[in-house]
Amino acid sequence: MKRQRVVGMLVALAVSVWCVYAAVAAETFKVAVMDQQAVMEQSKAGKRALEEMKSYSMTRQKIVNADDQELKDMELALQDPNSKLSEQAKQEKQEQFRAKLEAYQRRLGDFNREVQQKQREMVMEYAKKIAAAAQAVAQKEGYQAILDKGSDNMVRIVLYYQPALDVTDRVVKEFDSQNK
Repeated sequence: MKRQRVVGMLVALAVSVWCVYAAVAAETFKVAVMDQQAVMEQSKAGKRALEEMKSYSMTRQKIVNADDQELKDMELALQDPNSKLSEQAKQEKQEQFRAKLEAYQRRLGDFNREVQQKQREMVMEYAKKIAAAAQAVAQKEGYQAILDKGSDNMVRIVLYYQPALDVTDRVVKEFDSQNK
């Protein structure tokens, strides 16, 4: 009798475990992947932001290039063997050159920090916007998760996926509709 009870309880336990497993297996868990970098590069708003960043950097680079040329010209003038400058005038020119070089190095550092800060701000802003577009796609299409598949330039988060799971193009469209 005890043996029958134990067998009965084991059978009941097995049936309940199987029922729970069947219920969980019956639920569909949809996952997709996307490439955030591609969303940024392919969307209209992303392209505009990248172009603005490029323009901002180019403006700074032109200033740096002009300063660089001025320093080269000053250095050539100081090294000119035909120069008829007095020793005092030559020392003054060397001091001007050192002062300009220090100012150039400070400006270069400042510009680099400005550009990096602007890039960080843009990345943070657009990461939020891309996340909102991905969330909208997930809700419309019933995905429980959309993962960033990464790229060769970044850490690859998803090592393998079936191409049919890639919703990057849909996220680009949603991103564009949200950020006109």
